[in-house]
This record gives sequence, structure tokens and C-alpha cells, in this order.
Amino acid sequence: MDIESRLGPVLAVAAANAAAVDTEGVFPAASVAELRRSGLLGLTIPTDEGGLGAGPEVFSEVVSRLAEVCGSTAMIYLMHIAGTMPIAAAPPSAYPNLLSELADGTRLATLAFSEKGSRSHFWAPMSRAEVSADGIRLNAEKSWVTSAGFADVYLVSTQTAEAASPTESDLFVVLGDDPGATVGPRFTGLGLRGNESSPMRFDTLVHDSERVGDVGSGFATMMGVVLPWFNLGNASVTLGLAKSALDAAVRHVSGANLAHLDSRLADLPTIRHRIGKAGILLAAQREYLAATARKIANPADDTLMYVLGARASVNDAALEITDQAMRVCGGAAFSKHLPIERNFRDARAGHVMAPTSDVLYDFYGKAMCGMELF
Repeated sequence: MDIESRLGPVLAVAAANAAAVDTEGVFPAASVAELRRSGLLGLTIPTDEGGLGAGPEVFSEVVSRLAEVCGSTAMIYLMHIAGTMPIAAAPPSAYPNLLSELADGTRLATLAFSEKGSRSHFWAPMSRAEVSADGIRLNAEKSWVTSAGFADVYLVSTQTAEAASPTESDLFVVLGDDPGATVGPRFTGLGLRGNESSPMRFDTLVHDSERVGDVGSGFATMMGVVLPWFNLGNASVTLGLAKSALDAAVRHVSGANLAHLDSRLADLPTIRHRIGKAGILLAAQREYLAATARKIANPADDTLMYVLGARASVNDAALEITDQAMRVCGGAAFSKHLPIERNFRDARAGHVMAPTSDVLYDFYGKAMCGMELF
């Protein structure tokens, strides 16, 4: 079965439920259930572990297509892949079947990185592990955990017990049924209202066998594995939202009439100007993102520049494209008859997610000036 035949049923279910997920602010359970059945949770997992073995380019396309119909479902899927790839790179010995369970849809993964103390600097946890005779005690309060309470696997960051700085960190797998993993007050957001992004507390005992990678390798894994896949996926979500808004705007202005002038909205040069400008911007961002996916698949000296730049650029472009879609459709865009107002709100999440667009531009500037990022 090819990717398209797997993706089709997921898109149909996600599209049918997207409006309710947004309006009611509920987890897209039906869409995630279809994702589990589709095999797409194993999209980037090696075939010898039961996955589909796809690379960054296919991943970017799948995430973008999902976002065109439901931003929340796309974000949940992105976080699953971002949580899966570090596990695929260094499987924890405590869970020999974990990769195959992530691949076949038995388990949904997510990241638990961000903390209030370091805010959008997700790579710098403030919590610190404590080593005892019984194991390693995690005592971490996390913010903005996607799929909080719904994920089966959380990849949790924390400083090592002997850390001299927050960048000396570890990543541990904590299963969703661990009694020490609790969900805090639910967050109600402007956009992406169904991705169940909530604070969580992890007060639990783990062991060396549940660590992803070697002691102290957390920072390197977050920068070398998580950041490329997350940034690519985040930009792909935002690109899909922008495309959905622009497509809806084109359909609307092509069909909406100005009866007193016996013309359509699309007959107005000012409308066509805005549509054309947004279309060119979208096309440029699509190419930038595709180039980034190729760079991640085949790393080169400038891969990091693409990883940093593409996400910041796509996120900002989506703000402009969705704004233009709102403007050309006028009052119709403010209603829920079109998906544009939902795309408009959802797209605004991308540039404030860690690392924020401002941080990404700063990093890009540092790299251009030959400065160390950290």
C-alpha cells in the first residue's frame, strides 16, 4: 500500500472533524485513531522495525497535507515523529519492542521538553535528575506538552545529576500510564485548539535502560535529531495552513459575485494583486522547504542554515498569506463557512513555538557572522 492510499482515509476523517475539533477545543480522537490504523505513525521508522522507511521529503509532504485539513491533527502527528526519531537513533534497552509499537500505531509519542524557567529555549531544561540506589528520579514540570494525557510515550528532558549547565542533559522515555506522569490545567489557545497542549509534571523513577542515548547526550540529540525534524515538520504544518487559506480564498473570489456590477470579486485588480502576491510567496516557501528536506536527508555544511532559516521564513510567510486571504474574502473570511479564519489562527502558533521565529533569526544571524550558537 502506497503513502497516498494510507493518507487518503486519514485526510477524510480529519477534514470531517476539523471544525468541531477547533470549535470545541477537543483532541481529534477519530483522526488519531485513523492515523494509528494507517501505518503512518511509522512513516520514518526503518522498515526492519516495521516502519515505512520514508525520509524527510515524504514526511514534509504528509504533514503539510494533514495541516491543509486540520492543523491540530498535523501538529499531533509532527510531535509523534519528532519524539520517535531520537528513539529510532538510540533505542532504550528497557523497551525492545518500542519502535515496532510506535510504527504499528500501538503507541503515540510526543516531546516533553519546554520548562517555564527556560521558556522557548527548549534545549535547556531547568529540572535536574537525582541518582539514588533505586534508580534516577525525574522531578520535572513541563509546559506545552502536545497530546498531554493522550500520548503513550513521552520523551522527557532533564539535566544530568552532575550537570554544570542546562545543556548537560539526558532524555528518558516515560510511558503514558506511569502514575508519576500527570497533566496540569488544560490550556485553551487561540489556534491549534485540539492538540491538547498542556503542562505536565513528571515525578517518577527511571533507570539507565530507559535513557535515549548515552549519559549527557540529551543536548546533542535535541540539536542534531529533534531540531531538524521538528523545524521541518513545524514549517510543513504552517505551509499547509497557508495553502489551505489561499486555496479557499481563490475559490471564494472566483465565485463570489458583485451583482450590481455584474462581475466577480476576482475581476477586481486589487483582489488579483493580493492573491498573486500571496501565491508567489507560497510557491517560494514551498521550494525553500523542499530544499531543506533534501538537506536533512543528505546533510551538508549548510544544512543547519536551512533548518534554522526555512522554519522562520515559512512561519512569517504564513502570517502574511493568511492575512491576505482574510482581507480579500472580507466578511466571509470572518465566518466559519470558510476555513480561512481557522487557518489564520492556527498559523499564528508556529512562530511562537520553541524555538521562536525571533530566536531562529538570531541563530541564523550568529551563524552568518561566524559566531557560536550557544
